[in-house]
Amino acid sequence: PQASIRAQQLCSSHFIYNFKMKLAVIATLAAGASAFAPTSQVSRSTALNAKKAAPKLQYVPCISTDDLPAPGSATSGVAGGLAICIAVDEKGSVFALGDKCPPVNQPLSFGKVEGGTIADPVLGTKFDLKTGDVVSWCPSGLGKLIGGIFDPVGVPVYPVQAKGKSVNVQVDVNYKANFEADYWSGILDAQGKSNGKYY
Repeated sequence: PQASIRAQQLCSSHFIYNFKMKLAVIATLAAGASAFAPTSQVSRSTALNAKKAAPKLQYVPCISTDDLPAPGSATSGVAGGLAICIAVDEKGSVFALGDKCPPVNQPLSFGKVEGGTIADPVLGTKFDLKTGDVVSWCPSGLGKLIGGIFDPVGVPVYPVQAKGKSVNVQVDVNYKANFEADYWSGILDAQGKSNGKYY
């Protein structure tokens, strides 16, 4: 009789354990699904948002001509608040591309330049130097694993010119401010001041 009662207790505790595990799995799946469920859009037209400026293309200094990389390589710079990859092909031609390499945004400026392309140093994706279009999407082992989840996306390209001792890149000088215009700038602003400036 005691063995029978003990067996019933074990079955009962096993049933409760299984039920709790299934409930935990279902709750996790529901939470994961709700993270990707469509939500209603909240209006962002309050007076707290900054006004957006019209796009303004202009050549701005990015790097010094002394910092130009050797043919077949690249370096990074900043122009108008944007991360820029300055690449030099084997013939010495200079190109400017966005320095965020899709799909995981590592710096493109660490890539190798050859055959009119620059290759992502981690996933192996090759981008055309003139257009920024994808030539080969994530061909490496790790790249196939990660790149298979995402659609191929190119990188932006920018006109570039040398002027004096500076390599200038044509960018929208209002892009960064327009991107940040959707962020609230108030007393609890992460930068510390109500006008969005640093202390």
